[in-house]
Amino acid sequence: MTRIVAGTVGGRTLQVPSKGTRPTSERTREAIFSRLAHYEVLDGARVLDLYAGSGALGLEAASRGAVAVTLVDSARGAVDVARRNVASLGLGATVRVVGDDAARFAAGLAAAPGEPLDLVFLDPPYDLSEASLAGVLAALAAPGVLSPDAVVVVERSTRSAEPAWPAGLALLARKDYGETAVYYADPS
Repeated sequence: MTRIVAGTVGGRTLQVPSKGTRPTSERTREAIFSRLAHYEVLDGARVLDLYAGSGALGLEAASRGAVAVTLVDSARGAVDVARRNVASLGLGATVRVVGDDAARFAAGLAAAPGEPLDLVFLDPPYDLSEASLAGVLAALAAPGVLSPDAVVVVERSTRSAEPAWPAGLALLARKDYGETAVYYADPS
């Protein structure tokens, strides 16, 4: 069972796609959000959750004070589940769900940035190539996409190489939780 850990909808359960996703464990989400609270990035944040799956990370951010959250996933089943989760939690005024490829969506932001993002989650499938991940990170590092105090959170397998940080993003910290390595980066 996946649930929101804390905030305005804390304790509420989430549906998860029946296949094709690897939901972030509750323990890992709790640790991620503890660190984000330390970085003081959540309150009033504009959030992007790429490879969103059920939307658990972005929905947790909305529950904890983010004012605008975009969940992006290319799998139709994940998009449908994320939309149901947004509706059941009553977060439709804050959260939007987009069915799109993460790399294409990020490239669109780089080409025409809107309001800068304060927090970005990337929790791609572990088998996503390092080159594909590097392309998404490079798009996010484009001028105008991130706010100066933004934080980018990347989840990978502990067996994967550290992401290749493009010019414009620098590693803040890495924390491991079982099989999951969580990287935190900010604009450099």
